[in-house]
Amino acid sequence: MSSTLSFTFITLLVVSTLIRLWLGKRHVAHIQMHRPQVPSAFAHTITLEAHQKAADYSCAKTCLGMLEVLVQVALLAALTLGGGLQWLDEIARNLLPAHEIIRGALVICSAMLISSLIDLPFEYYKTFVVDETFGFNKMTKKMFFSDLIKQSLVGLALGAPILFVALWLMQSAGDYWWLYLWIVWSVFNLLMLAVYPTWIAPLFNKFSPLQDENLKQRIEALLAKCGFKSQGLFVMDGSSRSSHGNAYFTGFGSSKRVVFFDTLLERLNVDEIEAVLAHELGHFKHHHVIKRIVILFLMSFLGLALLGWLINQPWFYTGLGVAQMSSYMALILFLLVSPVFLFLIRPIMASYSRKNEFEADGYAAKHANAHRLIDALVKLYRDNASTLTPDPLHSAFYDSHPPASIRIAKLNAYAH
Repeated sequence: MSSTLSFTFITLLVVSTLIRLWLGKRHVAHIQMHRPQVPSAFAHTITLEAHQKAADYSCAKTCLGMLEVLVQVALLAALTLGGGLQWLDEIARNLLPAHEIIRGALVICSAMLISSLIDLPFEYYKTFVVDETFGFNKMTKKMFFSDLIKQSLVGLALGAPILFVALWLMQSAGDYWWLYLWIVWSVFNLLMLAVYPTWIAPLFNKFSPLQDENLKQRIEALLAKCGFKSQGLFVMDGSSRSSHGNAYFTGFGSSKRVVFFDTLLERLNVDEIEAVLAHELGHFKHHHVIKRIVILFLMSFLGLALLGWLINQPWFYTGLGVAQMSSYMALILFLLVSPVFLFLIRPIMASYSRKNEFEADGYAAKHANAHRLIDALVKLYRDNASTLTPDPLHSAFYDSHPPASIRIAKLNAYAH
């Protein structure tokens, strides 16, 4: 069985990598082919200069992403079949021969640290070369590394307890440890949804109450009309890090709040902001957030149940380059290799997400003005340099939102 798993893993890793590179190459070629001319649906709203800027920006990000794929795949192969995890485990066993939970945490954190250090140059390059070149980056290097340190500390403060609980349950809670861990994980996620807006997000951005009284009244009237209760309307200083604009709902239960990027408020008029908010309310009224939470919990339940079986199978370890069975090694192996086995279901998940976006657009068209939402989207496409001509197959795998031309066409149909 171990040789079968090794062969299957290598095959899927190679196939998924080739598909990802092929999709990236297709995407760049498709964008370049349509670069000389603005699509007819946007000819009167997007300039050729803006269209070409979006094309070049999308190609630059895609090419960087293709290089990142190669590095990530090499790291995954090195950690598993290349013996990297086995090497980390041997070091930890020599250091902590009698403390399995602490040893497990050390191995898992070491593997995550290595992965983060490998990813860091790509994030730095994207921020200070790609985004800087196209005029989006507003971060200083000091802010970049300050955020990195804060993210690491927050991740450690939140992740370490849940990791120790997981390792303790795996070691001490019997055959149904995976069920108890699923319950703990689910409660933890719900707790994070509740506390993130008021305790974690302010560590990275400033949130201030919306001051524009006219806009505030329009938004509160729309919220009341749609039966949405929030903790408040807030403006986030997104411009301190990027010129990209956005708006979103965050939180859960009584902690829900509406957040606007300051960059969004600067670019859109009141009618357009109201239409964007109506779209976000559409997600709320169609229960998309709850549905996604249910899907997440269901997938984690099935995943942990599978891990509960795999943890006792020697071939699971040897087939992925690990000599000795242990609960912590089962956990890190599962977390590392499961995305390879799940890669081909990405189009299904992306399709579901795009379906939700269409439903939210339909709701916005009924409760606001479809033409104003179109105007807002066009401005956001232009100002965020979002390509108007993505490759259809690449979009099917990766895009959580519908391509611009299809989305605008549907909104025009709603308007009529």
